[in-house]
Parts: sequence; C-alpha cells; structure tokens
Amino acid sequence: QVQLVESGGGLVQPGGSLRLSCAASRSIFSINAMGWYRQAPGKQRELVATITSSGRTNYADSVKDRFTLSRDNAKNEVNLRMNSLKPEDTAVYYCNAVMVLPERRSVYWGQGTQVTVSS
Repeated sequence: QVQLVESGGGLVQPGGSLRLSCAASRSIFSINAMGWYRQAPGKQRELVATITSSGRTNYADSVKDRFTLSRDNAKNEVNLRMNSLKPEDTAVYYCNAVMVLPERRSVYWGQGTQVTVSS
C-alpha cells in the first residue's frame, strides 16, 4: 500500500555530513509516523529517529543533537540530516512508515541505503 524509496547514502569522512531522504508513494498526511532505523554488521536493527504527522520527533540517544529529522509534506518525504558523523554510524539505514487504523496497524519498510563513515 505504501512504497518507500531511500536516497542520499554514501561514503563520508568522520565529522562530515549526509542527508538521507525517504519518498513515500502516497501523501504523508495519511501516514501517522515515519522514521529511520539502521542496522550495522553483527548488530540488531535499531531506532534512529521518528517523526509523527504532527511533527513530534524522537531520537536515539546515540544520534541526538547530531541528527535532525524533518517532514516535507509537499514532496511526500522525510529527510534525515546527519552531522558530525562517526565511524560507528556506519550501517544500512532503512526508512519506516506506520499507519494506524481502527483495529489495525500497518508497517512499511524501504529497501535500505548504505551509509559508510570512514577515513
């Protein structure tokens, strides 16, 4: 029902910045929450940041004050600005969307985009 396409991943040096974008196939006005998760080799997938349709954000402690998540309703996108990147930020980043309906919750995932932080 909802397709998510990520972009913006790549290779960056420590201390650098990247901007990840996630485009949804439908108006994000109809999506209750969107966000980003990441999975590094040998680790479980973990929350990075989420944002609700009302603009409330939630960040993992490891990225708080370095990453900023925002919504662009006109483009049906969420954008993750990542500053002061560290090698430990290296992971596959996955876009996530949640739609909550009466008696039903639907969860959608993008295919992932690789972020590598290395000198």
